[in-house]
Amino acid sequence: MKLEYNPRYPSVESLRRKAKKRIPRFAFDYLDGGCNEEVNLQKNTSEIREIELLPQYLKKHSYSDLKTQLFGHIYNSPFGIAPIGLQGLIWPNSPEILAKGAFNHNIPFILSTVSTSTIERVSEITEGQAWFQLYHPAENSLRDQIIKRASQHCPVLVILTDVPTFGYRNKEIKNGLAMPPRMTLHNVLQILGKPNWALKTLINGQPSFKILQPYMQKGMNMHHLGLFMNEAFNGRLDEDKISAIREMWKGKLVLKGIVNEIDVQKSIQIGIDGIIVSNHGGRQLDAGQSSIHSLINIVEKYKGKIKIMVDSGLRSGTDIARTLAVGAEFAFLGRTFMYGTAALGEEGADHTIRILQRQLKQVMDQLCCEKIEDLPKCLIK
Repeated sequence: MKLEYNPRYPSVESLRRKAKKRIPRFAFDYLDGGCNEEVNLQKNTSEIREIELLPQYLKKHSYSDLKTQLFGHIYNSPFGIAPIGLQGLIWPNSPEILAKGAFNHNIPFILSTVSTSTIERVSEITEGQAWFQLYHPAENSLRDQIIKRASQHCPVLVILTDVPTFGYRNKEIKNGLAMPPRMTLHNVLQILGKPNWALKTLINGQPSFKILQPYMQKGMNMHHLGLFMNEAFNGRLDEDKISAIREMWKGKLVLKGIVNEIDVQKSIQIGIDGIIVSNHGGRQLDAGQSSIHSLINIVEKYKGKIKIMVDSGLRSGTDIARTLAVGAEFAFLGRTFMYGTAALGEEGADHTIRILQRQLKQVMDQLCCEKIEDLPKCLIK
């Protein structure tokens, strides 16, 4: 069988190792790290991999179809690209690389408020199919301006719920990526040690919060940029704030970061179309449950009442199969795609999508699943 990806990097872990060699340490730590002691970061993946599936080998099976319908759109695969802030810091121009890859493979791409490309540019690349994730601003006027832009370009708005405060991330603080950020001699030496990354950054320009630039004063130094971010996004969400957005937003509305049954019930009452069960990739609350355990509890009670999706900790097509078997209707991966882009540049998105598709299809063939909806029948409880 002809391979449609680079055989030197057949797994996400191989892409991770390559990425670590290609980018400065501070950029890799930002991508790879979690909060506090990184307990939940590790649990996310390890506890997904405790899920077991039952194969069938004496049953007729012709083909496994990965196509999945979500919010009225038929995607080619049951997974998408999760939002990550400051993507351009990790690899230059990566939001556009990933958006293009998602569009070419007909999977969803979610752009973060604090990404390094604009809503308008990503919408152009994806022909208006990209989703947008909102970091809820402290001021309603800024909220309204951002939502108005998103409404002109994106069919789905995702509200991030799990950042009432910025996570306490030891590696980022040490590397100067806390707010306000700082550039140390150590970081400069790291950049000089990665000339390819440095050249690409020089060509594409210093990464910045391009979506937020219209609302910032021109010529802000690093200190004032940090103050702006702390002041502009220092607002905790509640039911009233989400209800106000529900009234404003006419498209599909999703809450990301939901991990308990009480918040799911509130989401249904407000009229939310879907939730993404997520703990922010282990970057916010180190004492919380893993994403898979939150998912199991939520699916048991709310399956069929609201669209249930998942992210945090998925690193392979097999992991995707496990979460879908538990009851998620769609999966999102963030770090996984950034490992691919940091490792392979322009080819990273296409390569990562293809290996995930190949891995997932191989699992489905083993299980004798013709459709994604068949996966829960294979769950060993």
